[in-house]
Amino acid sequence: MQAPRALVPAEEGFLALEGEQVRTYEAARAVIIPFGLEASVSYGGGTKDGPAAMIKASHEVELFDEDLWREGIDDYGVVTLSEPEIDASNIPAMLSQLESLTGAILNHGKFPLTFGGEHSITPGAIRPFLKRYDDLIVLHFDAHADLRDGYEGEHFSHAAAMRRVLDHPTVPVVSCGIRNISKTEIPFLDANRHRITIHWGKDRAHWNIDEIVAPLKGRPIYLTFDLDGFDSSLMPSTGTPEPGGLFWEDAMAIIKAASRAGEIVGADINELAPIKGLHGPDFLAAKLAYKILNYALAT
Repeated sequence: MQAPRALVPAEEGFLALEGEQVRTYEAARAVIIPFGLEASVSYGGGTKDGPAAMIKASHEVELFDEDLWREGIDDYGVVTLSEPEIDASNIPAMLSQLESLTGAILNHGKFPLTFGGEHSITPGAIRPFLKRYDDLIVLHFDAHADLRDGYEGEHFSHAAAMRRVLDHPTVPVVSCGIRNISKTEIPFLDANRHRITIHWGKDRAHWNIDEIVAPLKGRPIYLTFDLDGFDSSLMPSTGTPEPGGLFWEDAMAIIKAASRAGEIVGADINELAPIKGLHGPDFLAAKLAYKILNYALAT
């Protein structure tokens, strides 16, 4: 079994693993795919540097998980791929490349976790899952609905990420934290309410976690987390920050409940635009990645 790309040394990869926690590609159950595509950002930039910042910050993440009461990484192991060259002038080609990477990892029976880059990566990363699972459902964290049919002339814009996912006619999406939607997206939303469930940020105080995860019950789940889903006071390091968003405990409660309702089979985290000297958001994104892996894979 050969990794689809070269691996970075364990001490330089996600979580900076050492000793007995270092695994070969064959032995690891989780694979980190750094994919810093930045091609259609429409406000702040810097997402191309997101994967490296997340990996660097992960070196400071404590491996002991108080929720599990052990070091979750021991249950599954993780390796990190080297980041490919990115051609920001050709999003479709990049999505095909990411599809190939994700598909190879999935075919090897492993859990692919992609670090973006902008949210336009998701339609590429999810394609192998849509081919494998007839009943796949998407759990989507975001400030924006991302239901535009392209934006500023780009069909695969970050602002169209979920619209491109929903081009696949059978997949439903459960979105959490949305607090920004355009007039042009409403007709598509209204026509697809049988497939799109939105839990608006404005209603966060009244959310019922059991109701949020009910559609996920017994199903394979692909999790996509746009970091601007967090409140902008917690996550300023993103190109399109929005007030009124999720806080850490909100996200953890939903992800934990989702992992119990169904099976999280893959994920991506995107839209980190690091700010020099501001470490908190990078660390938050890195710890989010570790928690997703623990909820999905720790036994």
